[in-house]
Amino acid sequence: MFKQGLKMAGLGLGIEVHIKEIPVSYAKSQQTFSLCDGQVVIHLGIAPGAKGITLEQTGKNHCFKDRDVSGLCPDRHCCIEGGPERLDSIIDMRSLSKDAGRIIVLKSCTINSTNKFTTCRYLCDFVYYYSLYRGQGKAALIHVPASGSLASPERLVPQLQTVIQAVLCQLDRPAHNLRTGRKQ
Repeated sequence: MFKQGLKMAGLGLGIEVHIKEIPVSYAKSQQTFSLCDGQVVIHLGIAPGAKGITLEQTGKNHCFKDRDVSGLCPDRHCCIEGGPERLDSIIDMRSLSKDAGRIIVLKSCTINSTNKFTTCRYLCDFVYYYSLYRGQGKAALIHVPASGSLASPERLVPQLQTVIQAVLCQLDRPAHNLRTGRKQ
């Protein structure tokens, strides 16, 4: 699948790619998560019915009512008890989708960004919120199509490379304020 292709293709510039498949379990997903200071965590989620790559801006803490593979839901249907209702990435997904979209449009791909709180109410958003919370906003969630020609590794891997490189470039910009995720 695309994760092996991304690992093999790499991101260039001496950037290490670590790929970890997260179990479809609320509890196990938190147990397997680790974040080192100074790193960004980029999550890839499968989005059935999607026609292109979607860059998510916001993770939501509540409404996790769907059961995982173990038949369980998080306590009180939230990710972090007492945590904020929603958390935004420090990465400006709207400007990123415009920048990366200009490059990728030439490859017949659609890139959207959203700050709706309606990211998948299942494991993707749960893990994304947890990552945003633990990593102080240094996280991204990229939803990719589940099927169709855009989901083929040959098309998806170069597009993901471009988007991830754009994320890293945005974080490296000196004018990027890591507190707000906005340019100064």
